[in-house]
Amino acid sequence: MQKHSPINVSIDLKEQHVMTKVPFSPPEITEEDILAVSDVLRSGWITTGAQAKQFERELSDWMSGARVAVLNSATAGMEITLRLLGIGAGDEVITSVYTYAATVNVIRHVGATPILVDIAHDGYNLDITAVDRAITPKTKAIIAVDIGGYPCDYDALYRVIEAHRASFSGLPKSRLFNHADRITLIADAAHSLGAQYYGRKSGSLADFSAFSFHAVKNLTTAEGGALSFHSLFGVDAETIYREVMLWSLHGQNKDALAKAQGNGWEYDILFSGYKCNMPDIMAALGRSQLGRYAQTLSRRKTLYQSYRQMLPSPISLPAWDEADEYQSSYHLALVCLPIKDIQERNRIITQMAEAGIVCNVHFKPLHLMTAFNDLGRDNDFLQAMQRYQQVMSLPLFNTMSEEQLSYVGENLAQIVKNLR
Repeated sequence: MQKHSPINVSIDLKEQHVMTKVPFSPPEITEEDILAVSDVLRSGWITTGAQAKQFERELSDWMSGARVAVLNSATAGMEITLRLLGIGAGDEVITSVYTYAATVNVIRHVGATPILVDIAHDGYNLDITAVDRAITPKTKAIIAVDIGGYPCDYDALYRVIEAHRASFSGLPKSRLFNHADRITLIADAAHSLGAQYYGRKSGSLADFSAFSFHAVKNLTTAEGGALSFHSLFGVDAETIYREVMLWSLHGQNKDALAKAQGNGWEYDILFSGYKCNMPDIMAALGRSQLGRYAQTLSRRKTLYQSYRQMLPSPISLPAWDEADEYQSSYHLALVCLPIKDIQERNRIITQMAEAGIVCNVHFKPLHLMTAFNDLGRDNDFLQAMQRYQQVMSLPLFNTMSEEQLSYVGENLAQIVKNLR
């Protein structure tokens, strides 16, 4: 069997009479992945067990030794973090307007108020100055979003947090963090597994980091996620881990594996938690993919560099591959187009689709969504609106061939040329 041979996936959009030649981000599933999952299915133990615990340890190695809990989504990781901190009604959490809905939904789920800020003029991540201006005595946390896998400026965010330490009013509702003395920094690291910031790995850059292993991510468990953390506010990492596990299983103090040991059936429910644990079937797939993740990152960087080299000016991608202090995970290829407005951008996407190329948009600023249009107006987020009008995401996936990449680049260049 050829090592790491991908399963061939062909998507036929028959209802549109278009054969997709270049999908946006299909998962890479190898025979080794299938065998790993099959072994779990044959084992007799398919829910959270030894595979999940081993996946946590292996992810910890990737994240410079941070403690890791695997869950069913990055969303669960972020919401559990807010629950751990005791954040709720009357509290504020600052985050980016340029992100997916999950980042804000978790804030609303716990009853807190989301405070949206703009992105930096020279990138896609949080505007540090805007974060500084948005902090009030009600601010309990900041959720930084690593767009496309490119890390935020975490040192700058911690400097802002330190500058506001004197006005921080504590976390009185937290079960664990009774001695919190500053705003907590949370990373929405859904895109950034494997990214680095000044030599430090994503997962160890913020107080808590939430990762996604959704089907379109660099590493997938179909659905799934992880939460990483270190000891914080005088609470050791193992205590935090146990609390995360409680939140992930209805507040139950024994998981299925512990209950299955001899006479260990009895358990207690300590509080009303959720149900968001990761089963061993998913963990086995994740472990198999993690075993080749260094090659995955290298391949995605090569593809990204090829896009940058082949696309003619003024079409451009961020120079993430030239940064020394920051290393991206190259989850997205965000291309900035020389266009006048959203309508032109959308016409380009349509024409790319007609050529069998699936493109996307990351992201539509959240205040433009019906659920969040009470959180600001266009003039509050000028940089995000400019990005939204000019940017689309090109196909980028682990098994993408040079022929597919060239086909995308050639079609995009011709379509843009015809518009001008």
